[in-house]
Amino acid sequence: MHLSALSLHPLKSCAPLPVASLEVEPRGPRFDRRWLVVDADGRFVTARAVSELVLVRAEPLGAGLRLSAPGMSPLDVAVPPPDAPRVPVTVWKDTIDAPRADSAADAWLSAFLQREVRLVHMDEAARRAVDPAYGHAGDEVSFADGYPLLVISQAALDGLNARLSAAGRAPLTMAHFRPNLVVDGVDAHAEDGWRRVRIGGIDFDAVKPCTRCVFTTVDPALGRRREDGEPLEILKDYRRTPAGITFGMNLIARGTGTLRVGDAVELID
Repeated sequence: MHLSALSLHPLKSCAPLPVASLEVEPRGPRFDRRWLVVDADGRFVTARAVSELVLVRAEPLGAGLRLSAPGMSPLDVAVPPPDAPRVPVTVWKDTIDAPRADSAADAWLSAFLQREVRLVHMDEAARRAVDPAYGHAGDEVSFADGYPLLVISQAALDGLNARLSAAGRAPLTMAHFRPNLVVDGVDAHAEDGWRRVRIGGIDFDAVKPCTRCVFTTVDPALGRRREDGEPLEILKDYRRTPAGITFGMNLIARGTGTLRVGDAVELID
């Protein structure tokens, strides 16, 4: 069993960025979900409500970010300076004070998304804890939904696509599910039973299956929801649990280091 793909999402809900390696930090992969679009009230904006966000490509540029999107000129965004204004932003039930990016970034995103939004950054002073029911004291997370990393087995996607094909429906890509890590050489949904794994010399706790929502129905190539409601309609048939529909496993790293495509994945508990 080995890593077959790695992805970053520097801006929450943006297009996945395939990479050959990831630097794992306590909050998750370096650069992953360290930027966030918020509304005028500071509440997080995602493709659940604004599906066009998946068409925004965000690439790390030094310590900053380069934004691009269909019909828009690329924009380079600098990390806010230490004296940048900080605003309270809300991600689910968490509220974090985060520095605002410059007004040009706000204007760029507002123009593309056709609504007033702001861009904020997670610096070292912006602290957000993992749900203590699933993590240890001191565990932190970026602007991700709740956990530092997400892993999915390639066989899980292959199995889903086989069911979609049998129903005469179009297949999906892994971009619909937005994992950081994809594992090959293992049975579909084997990650459901993991407790601890070692990848690239780093130990990870497998803490909670990832529950799925309407975001998975957004076509990452078109920036709009699929009319057939997939994959949720078929996932209801075989992936429903008391907690909801699950697909993938959330991880918390118990160390730092580098992950590379091809790294072996070893169960240690």
